Amino acid sequence: MTGAPTAAAATTRRQAAGPPRTGLTLFALAIAGMVVSVQQTLVIPLLPELMTRFHVSVTAVTWVFTASLLAGAVATPLLSRFGDMYGKKKMILLVLVLLLIGSVICAVSGSLGVLIVGRTLQGVSSAMIPLAIGMIRDTFPRERITTAIGIVSATMGVGGSAGMIVTGLIADRTTSHHPVFWITAALAAAGLVLVAVTAHDTGARAGGRPDLAGALLLAGWLVCLLLAISEGNDWGWTSGGVIALFAAAVLLCGLWVVIEQRVREPLVRLSLLVGPKSLSANLSSTLLGFAMFAAFTLISGFVQSPSDKVGYGLGGSVLDVGLYMLPSTVTMLVASAMSGNIARRIGPAYTLAVGSVFAGLSYTWLAVSNSHGYDMLAFSAIQGIGFGVAYAALGTLAVQHVPMDQSGIASGINSLVRTTGGSVAGAVTASILAGKVIAGTQVPTLGAYELCFWIVAAGAVLAAAVAVVHGVRHPHERPE
Repeated sequence: MTGAPTAAAATTRRQAAGPPRTGLTLFALAIAGMVVSVQQTLVIPLLPELMTRFHVSVTAVTWVFTASLLAGAVATPLLSRFGDMYGKKKMILLVLVLLLIGSVICAVSGSLGVLIVGRTLQGVSSAMIPLAIGMIRDTFPRERITTAIGIVSATMGVGGSAGMIVTGLIADRTTSHHPVFWITAALAAAGLVLVAVTAHDTGARAGGRPDLAGALLLAGWLVCLLLAISEGNDWGWTSGGVIALFAAAVLLCGLWVVIEQRVREPLVRLSLLVGPKSLSANLSSTLLGFAMFAAFTLISGFVQSPSDKVGYGLGGSVLDVGLYMLPSTVTMLVASAMSGNIARRIGPAYTLAVGSVFAGLSYTWLAVSNSHGYDMLAFSAIQGIGFGVAYAALGTLAVQHVPMDQSGIASGINSLVRTTGGSVAGAVTASILAGKVIAGTQVPTLGAYELCFWIVAAGAVLAAAVAVVHGVRHPHERPE
């Protein structure tokens, strides 16, 4: 009979792993996390070109990005639960295989529909980060857990910036989107081999059976919600279709909650979603997910807007988008490495609050000043500090209060709400940009972008407030 491991057993397992093995495992997980993060943003600079190539609207082409996030939102808790049941390394290898298959489909796609199918398969790989965090908590020495989680968490931002740079380099030489995805396929194959050879999984197995009904209902209400938000401007917010979609989202969500309460082994343990110590971490994760993924979509369009024609923007190329985000990569790496020491001093909740404030300040800068290249560089550097500190602390906060055999699903739920926040960000910002356009065109106004920047800044500041409240309520929490 398999149960939650004792503290002594957990310590023995960590000691058996030893520094050399954990070092190789961390390297493999960080590289794989980087590959997954690259696929999330690789397509963003291409959205304007894809909109022209396939003759579709802003809201339609945004689904190339949103479909990936949605797939990740549904797959993450399911595969995280599988990780607790059958082993996290097996599930990491599975998501990398699906990333490879999805990349190949995107690489040979000739229509928007096929591209979205491939992107959906790629999106399943979002489960990689929570699975990696669960593996770290299961197997790493206590003193290395916070720093290791910080390094893996930082790959979300670092890989995101790298993805846009790679796309920019290719876009300078060809207008086709196919080479971008062949590169993703190659990276996925390399990550797959690296994890297979070097990663070790010594965590306990929880056993049980999957909650497929919960997964289907979760997918259903998320699709209805996001479709209603993204199509609100085109269909009309009071149209029958939009109202029906919102109603369906509420109904399916309610049914999902009922099922999750009654199923013996639910996809999402509601106590880990809205429990006393989980709710604040998950709410902060949702708000930070909104802020981070909003940046990816907003910055790409803003940088590429020609200032001589529309009165704002930097008139940059696809490559410029990635280069402007390069400072974020550097500061995020440094900040994530420092976050472990900060969390040990003041606790992960207050560390999360500090990071969230920096993230909010970065968007406030853009909302106030955005007409020069140095504005974008300053935003990027400050944002990297914010997300580097915040996401490292968030990874620890999400799992430190749960039993060892539930670390995967706890991290998965936290990733689920973060990805959901990112999905909503894509739909909301696309809706605002499509709703406020320059007369006679489909080009968003400067006011539309600035409104989005203010909304995202407010979300980050709200995340900081939630984290402070958590710190006040649980003053003695420290990372393991």
